[in-house]
Amino acid sequence: MAGFLVVLASGSVLVLEILSLRLIAPYVGVTLETNTAVIGVALSAIAVGAWLGGAAADRLSPTALLGPLLLGGGALVFVVTPLVRFVGDLVRGADASGVLLVAFAAVFAPAALLSAVPPVVVKARLANLDETGTIVGRLSGLGTVGSIVATFGTGFVLVAMVPTTVILTGLGTVLVLAGLVVLWVSRGRVDRPVAGSLVLALIGVGATTVAPNPCDLETAYHCASVTTDPQRPTGRTLQLDTLRHSYVDLADPTYLQFEYLKVIAAATDVFRPPGAPVRALHLGGGGLTLPRYLEAVRRGSTSLVYEIDAGVLSLDRSDLGLREGDGIRTRVQDARVGLGEQPAGRYDLVVGDAFGGVAVPWHLATRQVVDEVARTLGPTGLYAVNLIDHGRLAFVRAETATIAATFPHVALIGEPDTFGGDGGNFVVLASRTPLPLTALQPRLDGMQIKSGDELTRFVGDARVLTDDFAPVDQLVTPYRS
Repeated sequence: MAGFLVVLASGSVLVLEILSLRLIAPYVGVTLETNTAVIGVALSAIAVGAWLGGAAADRLSPTALLGPLLLGGGALVFVVTPLVRFVGDLVRGADASGVLLVAFAAVFAPAALLSAVPPVVVKARLANLDETGTIVGRLSGLGTVGSIVATFGTGFVLVAMVPTTVILTGLGTVLVLAGLVVLWVSRGRVDRPVAGSLVLALIGVGATTVAPNPCDLETAYHCASVTTDPQRPTGRTLQLDTLRHSYVDLADPTYLQFEYLKVIAAATDVFRPPGAPVRALHLGGGGLTLPRYLEAVRRGSTSLVYEIDAGVLSLDRSDLGLREGDGIRTRVQDARVGLGEQPAGRYDLVVGDAFGGVAVPWHLATRQVVDEVARTLGPTGLYAVNLIDHGRLAFVRAETATIAATFPHVALIGEPDTFGGDGGNFVVLASRTPLPLTALQPRLDGMQIKSGDELTRFVGDARVLTDDFAPVDQLVTPYRS
């Protein structure tokens, strides 16, 4: 029984930690800061719970503490989802303090109570000092095993099978039942601690049903939703966590609402003969707006799209009218891995449009991946990358420097306000051959192009990003925009 309780409590803390990242992502995004906040809060809860649990076990009967700790921890698990949703709505898009607040709401209280269980179990099992090392070592090992099983089971199995709220409901139920059993065994009866915990659990269940749910679909990576454009009945917007990722017109695949897509489309139009088919590779899928556009305006074009999230592609098919065939093919795979599998010189166009929260995933922003892109492009191929940055534009400068380290011809395009410090979307164009910027400028509707010496001055001394050094999330500085 002692080993089981330690495994259950330790594993539950790790389940909470993993699921908390998914719960708070719709409100504050998925960045290194988000991950850091959740891990830091979880570790704080473990430290506080273990410290106070050990102190309480020295003053009170350990067997009398175990039941209430499990019961209370389980009841608090039921409260996590509604608490995060209400707090998340209040701090949506906030600065680092808001991220810490919503992470605290998601993790701290239940993790602290459950982290008090192992030291209490140790105290209950210690019969004499001669067995201290054996008992502490065995229970510590079992707690680690529980954490490992919970980590792999949640990340590889549960999240892919059922929604986060279902996992948390199941976890809370198991903990409450375990607490009731321990109370019954230790006291021969179930008394007052039960009533308050069960009421709290019921409140959590009820609050979950009324708390605002930002998701139409919870995928393996995102909280996803599709909304109809009130100004355009056939328009649909795909939102993943905190960002509007794609806009698709179900009736007109040539309609592009996002400015960065207009830039890439215009660049393709001037870089290739009008109407000529292109072979395109897309690193990131979203709503597949650009592959549909290319298929519509350049008959015979082919697009291979790497999208890591199968749930997003499922939503594309069910709600955004995606029809795959010879023109558009998709693969559920990490874009970096897929890129390495492509033969040299196959593509006329490679589009980088992958985001993890507000930032390009770091492993798609390094010199090594740019070299791979160059390898897959033909001699006159075009690399077009969508970037988002704010404030000092440190990431845009670094990524432009990184791309320029491989491609001899590079241009950076953005709205005047984005260069002025407001931030937003930027597009980097790169090729081994000169870019037709004179022909492109009239198509950009007042957007600015930086190239040549002007681009060199803009980039300044920005460091080239590599697999060994790519602090993308810190460079983006989303909380200082």
